[in-house]
Amino acid sequence: MTHSSRRKFIFTAGAATAGILTHGCNLNSPVRISQAAPAMGRSWSDAPETSTASLGFIALTDAAPLIIAQEKGYFARFGMKDVRLVRQPSWGAIQSNLSLSASQGGLDGAHVLTPIPYHLAAGKTPDGIPVSMYILARLNTNGQGISLANIYRDLNIGIDSSKLKESIELAKAKGPGLRLKFAITHPGGTHDLWMRYWLAAGGINPDTDVSMFVVPPPQMVANMKAGTMHAFCVGEPWNARLIDEHLGYSALVTGELWRDHPEKSFAMRADWVDRYPKATKALLVAIQSAQIWCDRPENKDEMCRIVAASQYLNVPTAAIAPRAKGAIDYGSDRVTHQSPYTMKFWQDNASYPFKNHDLWFLTENMRWGYLPPDTDVQAMVNKVNREDLWREAAMTISPSIAIPKTTSRGIETFFDGNQFNGKNPMEYLALQSIKKLDKV
Repeated sequence: MTHSSRRKFIFTAGAATAGILTHGCNLNSPVRISQAAPAMGRSWSDAPETSTASLGFIALTDAAPLIIAQEKGYFARFGMKDVRLVRQPSWGAIQSNLSLSASQGGLDGAHVLTPIPYHLAAGKTPDGIPVSMYILARLNTNGQGISLANIYRDLNIGIDSSKLKESIELAKAKGPGLRLKFAITHPGGTHDLWMRYWLAAGGINPDTDVSMFVVPPPQMVANMKAGTMHAFCVGEPWNARLIDEHLGYSALVTGELWRDHPEKSFAMRADWVDRYPKATKALLVAIQSAQIWCDRPENKDEMCRIVAASQYLNVPTAAIAPRAKGAIDYGSDRVTHQSPYTMKFWQDNASYPFKNHDLWFLTENMRWGYLPPDTDVQAMVNKVNREDLWREAAMTISPSIAIPKTTSRGIETFFDGNQFNGKNPMEYLALQSIKKLDKV
């Protein structure tokens, strides 16, 4: 399916699916979203070409839209009755398995770090052969954290990372092998970029001042307990689990770096989407419906119970629920009961895959040497980001749905006053004083 001549999604559901939300849905209206309820009683009249898809996920709260779509029957409701959710041990495993089709023992799609589909498209695969991918939806905004070990509790570190400079310099002076260790979940992934941005904003070079290394999300707390790291950036519930076990505290939640920042995405192999356009739309409508359900306040407790189950996150519900509902205990003297940085799945355009957000991720990947400095990031985004398919699916949910008028959310402002204008990403890049070995 090319953008100029691709097969259009053909759905005859029309009026049958127009009422899938009992009260309609406005992307920008939390009140209406909280009242909306995806209806389960109407028939889905346009059968997908296949009822099977193999979708990967990591044990994180932001996998909830896929888990809820499965457990609350949305996949089956829209004809995808044989969807398999396959828990993956790491983001590296997801990237490797997406390089294979499900028929070859891999995956058709996944809950992913937003940069991963771009890495695959750029040939970051086991055999070096590019894999065409499509981002079909954003799964959430906000909801990640940067946490530190208890030995730094007296420093009271928060949004300002410069308070770590003295400790970092003391460790460096002892030798390169003794630099402070900062864990992230995947090279060039969102957690890597949040950690790097936070450190660089405080004058700390993440490549020369500290040791950055990869740890899968579910293993973060165990590694902190073993004393193999000093700080990490990861999604929930692993920051909360660290605090529950009295092993550290959260310096910040990532919404404080960039309010309502994009986070995980739902992506699929392009060959699967091109072969099964109706099935793709069915998956999208199911996931969008699940996102609406997840953002209803009255569903939060049930959502947390479902995703906490052993086949999904395998943690106590109490480890997920507080932060999912906006109550953030940072493990220090700081406690917020109604945080403005709570994870969102649907409201405030959380599900819409804005192209300018993908541009920022790619620009930061160039900043840190994960992509060549001459990468045509706009061309990559135009090929991988399929916000057009998101729009078609959303219109199936309700013809009155409020859809963003443009593919950009506008100029984005970060906690340090830095701004990103998707119309000129190279200008943003040139202004960054700390970069990977001055290559960009």
